[in-house]
Amino acid sequence: MSSQVNSKEEEEVAPLQRPPSPPLHTTFAARGLHAQNFPAHKPRDLRIPSPQAITHVAWSCDGKRLAGVGIDKITRIWTPETSMESRAATHFSGGHSDDVDYISWNPTHPELFCTSSQKDRRIVFWDARQSRHTQQIILKISPVQTNYSPDGRALIFTSAGHQLFFLTYGKDGDATKAQWHLSDKDGSIVASTAMFNHVGDGIILTHHSEHSVRVMDYPTLTLRESPAAHVGGCVAVALDPRGRYLASGGYDSIVNMFDLSEWICARTISTCENAINALSFSYDGEYLAIANTGSYIDICATETGAPLHRVPALAPSPTVTWHPSKYVFAYCGQTKLREGGPPPVAIISLFGGGI
Repeated sequence: MSSQVNSKEEEEVAPLQRPPSPPLHTTFAARGLHAQNFPAHKPRDLRIPSPQAITHVAWSCDGKRLAGVGIDKITRIWTPETSMESRAATHFSGGHSDDVDYISWNPTHPELFCTSSQKDRRIVFWDARQSRHTQQIILKISPVQTNYSPDGRALIFTSAGHQLFFLTYGKDGDATKAQWHLSDKDGSIVASTAMFNHVGDGIILTHHSEHSVRVMDYPTLTLRESPAAHVGGCVAVALDPRGRYLASGGYDSIVNMFDLSEWICARTISTCENAINALSFSYDGEYLAIANTGSYIDICATETGAPLHRVPALAPSPTVTWHPSKYVFAYCGQTKLREGGPPPVAIISLFGGGI
């Protein structure tokens, strides 16, 4: 694991632009909090020789495992506190006939997760305590993203055709064993990304060509809110763990922070120079990590929107995800092919302290 960023592999990253000072009552000092010293840390990068990118990384609910997918049919799972070397990963294979591109962990059990592939049109469920998958669902459409409900008994996923579908967990008829079943909801709702709220009685949807965020009741799918968010399409959302804010990101490089009590835009973060790819709140909701199409990750303060640190990355990351109980986040991607340079490699990176 290299702790140094190779400047030759890295594009020139513009420094963070400092906006005007926020109101004093919103600062860390005024609220009696000790701000994290993010500039004291360096990215730790794992390079995996591959012609393809790592497309998604995710932490287990207890934070002990980090999974990565994208370069082949295999799901790789590390225990970061022990080692992030390539040979230290546990491999899970046999569930997919083509490249895996997304993984979600069950929020109620640190051993259970599911993977999906757009190419083989499968969602596969796993138990990390055994090597073979526990269930395999073959679909007629290509699943792009998956998201568990808070109780782990429902799964929503979006398709390559930007449709929304549901899986539910339970016993079917006279069956003695509970399994996952495709819901009878017909996919008539369009969405590029979908996630449950913290309670599980609502879902939050975005569409790459819609300027608004849609909030719907679950399971009735009644539209509850539809605040305008972005010019040119909304592509990423994240929920503050405290339930105060919803962050949204778009092609316009803007991040909006919505106050969930009134559904108004409380503040706008405009530090990024590139389209937003993904957003993630820290476990305490105090920090927001922003992945974008540039080779960097921005960290901003949630309550003020102030930029705190720009993390240089080896490549643009399609995702970013904070550890569930530490100030550490993971991201991934693939280095670019440069004339006369080494071939591209897939990368998984960690940034922060505590691991």
